[in-house]
Amino acid sequence: MPSALFRLASLAAALFTAIGPMQAQAAPEPLQPDTVLSAADRRDVVDTLARQLRARYVFPDRAEKLATRLVGRARQGDYEGAKTIEAFAEALSKDLREFGDDGHFRVDFDPEFDPVRESEDHVPTAEEAAQRRAEMAQWGYGISRTQRLPGNIGYLDLRGFGPTEIVGAAYDAAITLLAGTDALVLDLRSNGGGEPESVSYLLSHFFAEGDRRHLNDLYLRPSNKTREYWTTSFVPVRYLKPITVLTSKFTFSGGEECAYDLQTQKRATLIGETTGGGAHPGEGVALGHGLVAFVPNGRAINPITHTDWEKVGVKPDVALPAADAMKAAYLALLEDRLKAAKDPQEQGALQDVLKRARAGEIELPGYMPPRH
Repeated sequence: MPSALFRLASLAAALFTAIGPMQAQAAPEPLQPDTVLSAADRRDVVDTLARQLRARYVFPDRAEKLATRLVGRARQGDYEGAKTIEAFAEALSKDLREFGDDGHFRVDFDPEFDPVRESEDHVPTAEEAAQRRAEMAQWGYGISRTQRLPGNIGYLDLRGFGPTEIVGAAYDAAITLLAGTDALVLDLRSNGGGEPESVSYLLSHFFAEGDRRHLNDLYLRPSNKTREYWTTSFVPVRYLKPITVLTSKFTFSGGEECAYDLQTQKRATLIGETTGGGAHPGEGVALGHGLVAFVPNGRAINPITHTDWEKVGVKPDVALPAADAMKAAYLALLEDRLKAAKDPQEQGALQDVLKRARAGEIELPGYMPPRH
């Protein structure tokens, strides 16, 4: 009679023969933009997006309608033609903007997105802070160009607003370079926005010491709190001369706030096109499969008009095509300088500059619409 040990060995052998040697589990393929998502995967992504919209989108009633519509489209197979991650992200972005009527909405493929690191409460590590500073430095701290034009007109081309603790010193330096000019053109035609604290910091340079201004408020739905933004007294240099702001349809979000704040505070003249119409800040939320949605969770409230520029944009004081705005601003500022000049020699020099500017003989900063 076989022993128990023999019976166990025989059973093990039989199992090995029936099942075969265990195969090593292959590591999953890394996600790529062309990775194909199953219908179930796409439904899961839309369900997650719907939950995040209901919890975070600044307008709860619109969030419910938008979430319900997206879930319905997923259930009836409307995303069958968008099988890859990249195509699905584009389809969701289109539907969010169209059905949500909010230009801030978008869905991107970002497999390295870390919601903890991106949260407002996250304290960056020394390595993260150094990387962020390096990125801002490579970007010129958002400053594309500073220049002193003939006739002593200053020019500052600002493309975006980075973190104040990083870009603030660059703003100080730019205003210091331009402090001796007699008027300033602030070019926001390619400014896509950024940090509201940095908008306030830049604008603090444009008001006299002691002239504290309430610039903007932001209501945030997740905290159900409203934060006020004021000019600060802690800027080393101030620019109190005339300012003209250039705008385009690509001026967006924080760039629009900058223009609107200066306009409502009666501190600058706006020339160019009506801006893009995005007044809703937000945050990124992970949807799974490397997809990240930007969900607007707040809205701007101007303390003077008690409204914002969402969907309507900031309307310039002088409406012109963006490509024509620089010359118009330059000529207007030169003409104002000429009217105010008392010294005959200065008047003669300004008349000469104005004549050459009208004839197109002075090379001015050009404008190229940003690529999107």
